[in-house]
Amino acid sequence: MPTDQGPVVQRALLVRELNTLRRETGLRQEEVASAQGWSTSKLIRIEGGKTGISKNDLLGLLRQYGVDDPTETDRLVELARGAGQRGWWDDYKADLRDPAYFALLGYETGASFIRHYQGQVVPGLLQTKEYAEMTTEEYLPPAEVGTIVNVRMRRQRELRQRDPQPYQFFILDEAVIRRRVGVTRDASIMPSQLDHLVSVAQRDNVTIEVIPFSKGAHIGMRGPFELLEFEGGLDDVAFLESGRRADKLLLGGDDRIPDLRAAFETLRRETLNADETIDFIRTVREEMT
Repeated sequence: MPTDQGPVVQRALLVRELNTLRRETGLRQEEVASAQGWSTSKLIRIEGGKTGISKNDLLGLLRQYGVDDPTETDRLVELARGAGQRGWWDDYKADLRDPAYFALLGYETGASFIRHYQGQVVPGLLQTKEYAEMTTEEYLPPAEVGTIVNVRMRRQRELRQRDPQPYQFFILDEAVIRRRVGVTRDASIMPSQLDHLVSVAQRDNVTIEVIPFSKGAHIGMRGPFELLEFEGGLDDVAFLESGRRADKLLLGGDDRIPDLRAAFETLRRETLNADETIDFIRTVREEMT
């Protein structure tokens, strides 16, 4: 299991396990809360992930649930400790007004497998700083651009520092590669971005594939999305991206998530393979210069 999944994922894992343990004992929330000397609302908040849990409270629950294996107890205590830590994204809480995007940062930090489809722009996890600045300026007030670009670069850096790093698979429409973002200001921005894509695509934990225009219409034209998988039994999370502050975070159990998984696999059947994609990006880059 990844050693640094971050507080959001660790809390989600802990909540899932505590809910499972209570149900396995056949106890109702009211019975557990009464035995612990709590209000029922306190247990509801803990089981809903709305509030953290202290070590003493956790140990009390585990005793009530019959968990007496020291190794298992230590593992759950460590999960609770990690769940109570601050995430790097908390530094930007006052600036990121979209709660779905803010939550995405926490889940993304702990993902083991990231799938991303984009049809218009280079995904944030693959952008250069200059490309990020140019695209962000198109839809945000100048005062907000710097913060959003900093967050985007921080997302990339934090994932690179994880041990182990998550596997990342990106599918891009050809339009993403050919659109000359920044050309009216600095003609080198897009060629540099394409160089960066080629470099990143050669990392062991990254795959980038392109759907060429010759494939015609495809299911990805409905819009970009990101799918996150986790180790430890946590359900998948999906993010529907619109670029208009109407992004939606879909949590485990949402019936749209299987549809998005299927859509990603359908898109894969339309792509150039990884090596062909690198050659294609290099060709487009040379055409630009």
